[in-house]
Amino acid sequence: MMQKSICRSGIGAFAVFAMFAALISRADAQNYPTRPVTIVTPFAAGSVTDATARSIAAHLQETLGQPFVVENRAGAGGMLAASAVAKAAPDGYTLLITTNSTHSAAPGLFKVVPYDPIKDFTPVARIGSFPSLIAVNPNLPIKSMQGLVAYAKAKPGKLSFAHGNSTGHIAGEALKQRTKIDISRVPYRSNPTAMTDLIAGHVPLMVPDFGTALPQLKTQKIRPLAVLTKERSSTLPDVPTLHETVMPDFDLLAWAGLFAPAGLPAPIAERISGELQTMLSKPEVKQRMLNVGVEVFYTGPKEFDAYVKSELVKWTGLIKEVGIQPE
Repeated sequence: MMQKSICRSGIGAFAVFAMFAALISRADAQNYPTRPVTIVTPFAAGSVTDATARSIAAHLQETLGQPFVVENRAGAGGMLAASAVAKAAPDGYTLLITTNSTHSAAPGLFKVVPYDPIKDFTPVARIGSFPSLIAVNPNLPIKSMQGLVAYAKAKPGKLSFAHGNSTGHIAGEALKQRTKIDISRVPYRSNPTAMTDLIAGHVPLMVPDFGTALPQLKTQKIRPLAVLTKERSSTLPDVPTLHETVMPDFDLLAWAGLFAPAGLPAPIAERISGELQTMLSKPEVKQRMLNVGVEVFYTGPKEFDAYVKSELVKWTGLIKEVGIQPE
């Protein structure tokens, strides 16, 4: 009887402690933030990820009353930024706005990844998607995907494709593998730099995201051939898909989301996520982000967690399928 009484009192004490800890955590969330917050992003200034991070930082700064500072840490396929955030304190003062590059593709593209994309992070919110396309320098005599494949087969090894993220890397290798063409890969640290070389004619072909490509499409400095998603984009309705042209059933869409280090208290994650939901539900915000190549799609922490896990399986599977060897 005494042992049962002691056991019950121990359980009761634990319940009281858990309740007290939860109350403290809720209080911390209500007061959060009390000092500046750093949002780390893994791509260079001028990239669509950077533009998204800065829009979100400005909103959170306005609504939460503390500075939200964007820090660009480009390099190593985004792993430098992700690794830094994974090692930070889980207090809400270091956040990561990133994409499938660090959390879906890196484990398949690299032999050594200095973090676990699932265990080392707290998913806070999915922000949206970054559609991409295949584009060429307009001086090339190529006006369609069928024309690109024919040109590449007539001149094996002559063409190369540039990319500044994992989406472009995987899409380019999938194009090579599925159409049996010989083109070489030219990696860049970010899409804006690669786009500069595409416009200048230093590289003939590129797989950019819409954010990087749209300004150049408007001035006809590049020529679009196909989008990567299975369905046509409402932003570029006249541009066919790879599925329609030379790669049946191909469908690839990059995503973006906000993370914190593992162990972030749920009330703080929910508060940040709630602020983003409010922001991203506004029609004018959706249109503004669509204009820079971002398709808004919000989900909260639980749904985003499940999505990240499923996308990791999808992207690593595709990487193996197209024969990319980890670096």
